[in-house]
Amino acid sequence: MNRAERWAEQPEVSEKRTMASQLEARVREDIINGRLAPGSRLRLKELAEHYDAGVIPLREALSRLAASGFVNSEDQKGFSVGRISAEEIRDITNTRVLIECQALAESIGNGDLEWESELIAAHHRLSRLPIVEGPERLIRPEWERAHEAFHQALLANCRSRWLLRLSQLLRDQTARYRMLSVHYEDGAQRNIPGEHHELLDAALAREVDKACLLLAQHYETTTCSVLTHETLKG
Repeated sequence: MNRAERWAEQPEVSEKRTMASQLEARVREDIINGRLAPGSRLRLKELAEHYDAGVIPLREALSRLAASGFVNSEDQKGFSVGRISAEEIRDITNTRVLIECQALAESIGNGDLEWESELIAAHHRLSRLPIVEGPERLIRPEWERAHEAFHQALLANCRSRWLLRLSQLLRDQTARYRMLSVHYEDGAQRNIPGEHHELLDAALAREVDKACLLLAQHYETTTCSVLTHETLKG
């Protein structure tokens, strides 16, 4: 293949990658919101029709999701939605508290005016968005993105790339459990916006111990809410 042919091929390759990325986001959202049930088979032909997409970019999207734990991939058996369990959410929560509290302490310690401004802006957007929509109480994608941005902003001034990388990995793994927490809990029993506001105030006040305690309680409350659902007891 000569140079001209390679250049001619690049837009097609780029387009396939873009389609795979779009499909990855759509399938991930459907897994998080429970439209694709834990443990269910992911049949390429059916999914291709549902998402109006080609099998090749869909397979790439599922392979990427397998790398992050949202999807299981087995030889000769294809793809399935990753299962969830009480043991896993307990393990993830305990690990997440250890990692993110360390990252938060470093971020607050390195805090500056730019960090404060971005954190306040992220919280402002999050506080203005409703959490769920519809009778099924599905998490709104806009809120999910704003929630992600706020927690990233809290840790943004941590200088450890590994702490941030591990925090992101653990945050991804708790997304489905957060959906269950919001879906099944009684909204009157928990003030999620209030929890975020307390976290913001403690971080801006440079109260490291208080901020870390609030962050741990924030995650542990979600876990307790999830564990009240009968399918995860044990």
